[in-house]
Amino acid sequence: MVIVFDIGNTNIKMGLFNGDELVHTLRLASSNKTGDEYWLLIKDMLAVKNVSVSELEGAVISSVNPNLNYTIEHMVQTYFGFKPMTVGAGLKTGMNIKYDNPKELGADRVAGCVAAYRLYGIPNGKPCIMIDCGTATTFNVITERGELTGGAISFGLKSAADSLFAAAAKLPKVELAVPKSAIGRTTITNMQSGIIYGYSGMVESMVHRLKTEAGMQNAVIVATGGISDIVNKCVSVIDVVDRTLTLRGLNIIYKLNK
Repeated sequence: MVIVFDIGNTNIKMGLFNGDELVHTLRLASSNKTGDEYWLLIKDMLAVKNVSVSELEGAVISSVNPNLNYTIEHMVQTYFGFKPMTVGAGLKTGMNIKYDNPKELGADRVAGCVAAYRLYGIPNGKPCIMIDCGTATTFNVITERGELTGGAISFGLKSAADSLFAAAAKLPKVELAVPKSAIGRTTITNMQSGIIYGYSGMVESMVHRLKTEAGMQNAVIVATGGISDIVNKCVSVIDVVDRTLTLRGLNIIYKLNK
């Protein structure tokens, strides 16, 4: 069994794979814990899933939070008994990255793109546009030959909403839920409409623009991230929602480098 770590700014998402099968998912807050503290938490979470550490044969890490890299790497090596792979220079991804400086590309984006291409692009013989709706929203353009040609980075839905709540003192915090109508009749439904439908309009517009510019009208649009389900209810451009995309990409990368 393989354990994969997607270290983000808000959470550490983990997946346990038996071959290609994602058996369990786990989540911890990204915080200033020591490796020993993370070990105790993860050990208890594995016990709840009836998984023994002795069943784990390898690990791979992607991270956009450098403050936690050494902590998690050291924890895995100390308590799991093997050195984890880390997505970065020197690790095979099976993807040709066309960025001017590939080192600028976040490891989580690489893993998500690898999974989108392998799982949804290749089987359909089509290019992909992968959208990750997280703290930031990233758009990634992948050709049918597996070339990551570039993309775009925009604001995340939750971060945009938090900015609105913070900047406008009289506006309350509202649940990020899809309103029944774009025309709200209360302050709360006005805000939900503006936040949810406004963000969804940005996503839809960006997809159309990227398709046109890249000449990829037949591209498979794959969305992932915490609020991808919400966005999918409000747009017509998304073909697949896979919230485990980054974890699956990490497992693919692990097998390529095993």
